[in-house]
Amino acid sequence: MTSTHTHDVDATLRQIDALVKAGADLVRVAVPSKPDTDALRRIIPACPVPIIADVHFDVQRALEAVEAGAAKIRLNPGTLSDKSKALSVIAACKERGVPIRIGANEGSVVDRYDAGQRSRHEQLLAADRRAGLVRIMVDRLTEYVRLFEGHGFEDLVLAAKSPDPLVVIDAYRALANTFDYPLHLGVTHAGPPSTGRIRSIAALAALLAEGIGDTVRISYAADPVYEVEDAVELLQCLGLRERRRPELIACPTCGRLEVDLVSLVEQVRERLAEVDAPIKVAVMGCVVNGPGEAEGADVALFAGKGKAVICVDGKQVRTVEEGEMLDALMDEVRRYVSR
Repeated sequence: MTSTHTHDVDATLRQIDALVKAGADLVRVAVPSKPDTDALRRIIPACPVPIIADVHFDVQRALEAVEAGAAKIRLNPGTLSDKSKALSVIAACKERGVPIRIGANEGSVVDRYDAGQRSRHEQLLAADRRAGLVRIMVDRLTEYVRLFEGHGFEDLVLAAKSPDPLVVIDAYRALANTFDYPLHLGVTHAGPPSTGRIRSIAALAALLAEGIGDTVRISYAADPVYEVEDAVELLQCLGLRERRRPELIACPTCGRLEVDLVSLVEQVRERLAEVDAPIKVAVMGCVVNGPGEAEGADVALFAGKGKAVICVDGKQVRTVEEGEMLDALMDEVRRYVSR
């Protein structure tokens, strides 16, 4: 999802371009105001991927986004004081063939207005907060789904996000067992990348490995390009997306190292950014476990005291001095790619 003000068309298009280059297949933009939905008329035709309009509070923004050509509407009925207002959106999306994602995020499912419902929710949360939240999310989504289905609309995508990975896992398992609709996975407000990627991957990897989930967003308090890069790497690691860029593996550091492996790996990572091919590169800091750990790498480097051995397809091709090993490794990478 973009982090720009959508009405700033140039900034939004630049960020969409960066997200697509990082691997995004879909991009969501916020449309809290009419200038934002007006901007969609310029943004959507200029984008190589479908654009999803993120709507809260005002259904008029959803109607404007549909009219502007949005590929999907993200609607959270929990932020609408009157759910009947969603009926106009249902009619517009049904006419245009536009799907709607409805979400039941942890922050919006607990009823804060209806006294009877609030009391029930408080009882569920008091008995077992995690199980109670999941029950409330599923119940709320069931309510929404019945509303949409009751008006002949079934082009739905469902989501139930939380900052708690265990709640996310339980909620999506429950959704998968309850509904036959596509599921959009995510851990909401996960925090900065340093901790948010752990929080996110803990939940999303478990679900994806079980075959649960159709689209995914990793969300950080940071440049959204990091979100896409980590999501793409997750999908590639699980074999759910074909790898199109280099894969870098490296051995864990230990007391056997006789080279600055951390610095070397970072330099290799930076240089591999220039390579546009799904090559597997290994950088190892010693000859004890290196050959075994690098098995399957297309190009591998084993660094020792003052020297390094470079292998291609498991066969030694060069021995170089330490000061030459980075350039020599990249020479072999380029040669391998050109083949």
